Amino acid sequence: MGELSHLDDQGAARMVDVSAKPETERVATAGCRVVLAPETLELLASAGLPKGDALAVARVAGIMGAKRTPDLIPLCHPLPITGVEVDLHLEADAVRVTATVRTTGRTGVEMEALTAAATAALTLYDMVKGVQRDVRVEDLRLLAKRGGRSGEYVAT
Repeated sequence: MGELSHLDDQGAARMVDVSAKPETERVATAGCRVVLAPETLELLASAGLPKGDALAVARVAGIMGAKRTPDLIPLCHPLPITGVEVDLHLEADAVRVTATVRTTGRTGVEMEALTAAATAALTLYDMVKGVQRDVRVEDLRLLAKRGGRSGEYVAT
């Protein structure tokens, strides 16, 4: 563990100066699970929810979340995002959300991937809350990243 890059010498919050860093291709993948009852998963799979196609709406919301990350997370740099993929996979007890974000820039897209996954999950929550109140969003985390000085990371 090194120093916290978003704190100055006096401990005050700051935006990191990345102007001296080289531009490299950067990719990050994050994910989480939206735990649902079997009946809700069945409605989701058959597009039978009262609010419509929740998976399509959640996918678009995740993309929008990635693009709006610097508006939500105060010290994030606005980045030229070159690609966002949001995958929603139905499992036996949940929807697995995976978001991958790409850029060529001076700083990584981990926060954008995490925000995309969280936004997609929260949108699913919103879309199904009328039929199930005890929905849980679990295990939001960075799954992998590459590019930049710190190199590659893959979660265990």
